[in-house]
Amino acid sequence: MASTFHPGQPIASRVLVIGHRGASALRPEHTLASYAKAIADGADFIEPDLVSTRDGFLVARHENEIGGTTDIALHAEFASRKTTKIVDGKPGTGWFTEDFTLAELKTLRARERLPELRGTTFDGQFQLVTFDEIIDFVAAEAATLGRPIGIIPEIKHSTYFAQLKLPMEDKVLAAIDAHAYTRVAPVEIQSFEVENLRYLRGKLGKTHPNVRLLQLMDAGDEKPWDEAARGGSLTYAAMMTPAGLATVREYADAIGPSIRSLIPLDANGTLSKPTALIDDAHRVGLEVHPYTFRPENHFLPKDLRGPGTDAARHDEGSITEMRRFLAAGIDAFFTDDPALGRKAVDGRAAR
Repeated sequence: MASTFHPGQPIASRVLVIGHRGASALRPEHTLASYAKAIADGADFIEPDLVSTRDGFLVARHENEIGGTTDIALHAEFASRKTTKIVDGKPGTGWFTEDFTLAELKTLRARERLPELRGTTFDGQFQLVTFDEIIDFVAAEAATLGRPIGIIPEIKHSTYFAQLKLPMEDKVLAAIDAHAYTRVAPVEIQSFEVENLRYLRGKLGKTHPNVRLLQLMDAGDEKPWDEAARGGSLTYAAMMTPAGLATVREYADAIGPSIRSLIPLDANGTLSKPTALIDDAHRVGLEVHPYTFRPENHFLPKDLRGPGTDAARHDEGSITEMRRFLAAGIDAFFTDDPALGRKAVDGRAAR
């Protein structure tokens, strides 16, 4: 019989495996099926990306445009709501969550975002889920398995939704406070923007010791959208300097850069040497949680790819890649296949 998990029980001190959108290499992302697979395969945390509905509910989708990850195009009753919008400065055409009530979104079913690589076996089987439903599900899984399972929600398009009068930060905190599980279980809130994390740091104070903040970082010359929207000059490249990292440490506990910001590819497409970013972050007290490890040849460095097409998986190549980053000193990592992440961490420790 599995031991009983008591909320507040810490996750073991080790490099943490984060199920990126669940186990998105194996199930349609941001579905309970994807989160369930991630948990069954040993993920320490599962990641729901959060966007808002028209009536203010938080639902799990990687983007607020859902034409590619749901069957909405098959719903004739919603055809007239297809539109073009500018989100974070980028135009896009499709269907957007903020134009639908939760009840309407619940009539949809999820589809695979990368069908050319991962197939369509599970298309149409799973509904869209809210943040509250995810928390309840994770709490039940933790109780059944007798181990803590962390939740690492990402607040998507914070400035955009605030401009629509659908701000999400206080709703995320309210959901955390409304559930006994998330009042004590490991939670880490993440964003590519800055001011919302600063706001959350002020709101959290010392009252939520289980909740940490993660500053996500994009390509070097890009700016956080809240910075760009107000005409500021701060770039992610500046944030990755020693001085920039010291500033990030004022409000965040960890950074989430892309894996290529830590170990870039050389001219041949193979892994090069680590940059100084991990050591610089650790020096100011920030953990490093990079994204995203994926098992298909399409995403692997050339020297770690296996036989077959871009869609072919090469599990050993993915594990080898993760271990290169573990050796470089990362503290946690996002992976589309947590079972491989678990092998990379546990197998390395065993050796």
